[in-house]
Amino acid sequence: MLIEEGRIKAAFDSGVFVLKLCGDVRLTLCATLDTQAQRLAETPGLRAVMIDLREATNVDSTALGFLAKVAMAVKGRLEQPPTIIADNPDVRQMLDVMGFARFFTLMSAPIQPSAPLETVLEDLPEEPADEEGLRGRILEAHRILMHMNEHNREQFQPLVEMLEAQGAPAK
Repeated sequence: MLIEEGRIKAAFDSGVFVLKLCGDVRLTLCATLDTQAQRLAETPGLRAVMIDLREATNVDSTALGFLAKVAMAVKGRLEQPPTIIADNPDVRQMLDVMGFARFFTLMSAPIQPSAPLETVLEDLPEEPADEEGLRGRILEAHRILMHMNEHNREQFQPLVEMLEAQGAPAK
C-alpha cells in the first residue's frame, strides 16, 4: 500500500480560513501547522475556521496537537468553534478519542468534484525544523492534547515526561 506523503493547503477568503490536510500528516509538518495557528491568532476580519481532513489518511498526535492549538488561537474570537470535516473512519475515531468535539464542530461531507474552494487553496511550503525545534514542538503539541481531557493526559504523560527529561525547551 502506497502512503501519500502529507501536505497542507490553505486559503483565506471573505473572513473564512480553510486549512486542508492531505495524505499522511505527521510531525514533520508541525512547524507549518504551528505557524498557521499563530497567524490565525492575529488575522483581522476572521469570521470562521474550517479544517478539511477528508483527504487525510492519517494525522499523528503531534499534528492533532497543533490542530488543537488552532482552536485555542481563535477561542473567543469567533461566533462558532472551528469546524473539522473528516470522512476517514480512522481519522474520525482519533478526533473522537482525543476529545476534539469539545473544541470543534465535527462533520463529515463527501468531497465535491469541483468545489469552488479547491481553486483558491494554495500548497503551504513545509517549514524546516531542526531536531531541538522539532522536539520542542512535539512537547508543546502533547501538552496541548493533555489539557483537552483526562484520557489524553493519561495517554501522553509518559511521552511528555520523557521529552522534558531530554531537555526540550519549555514553551
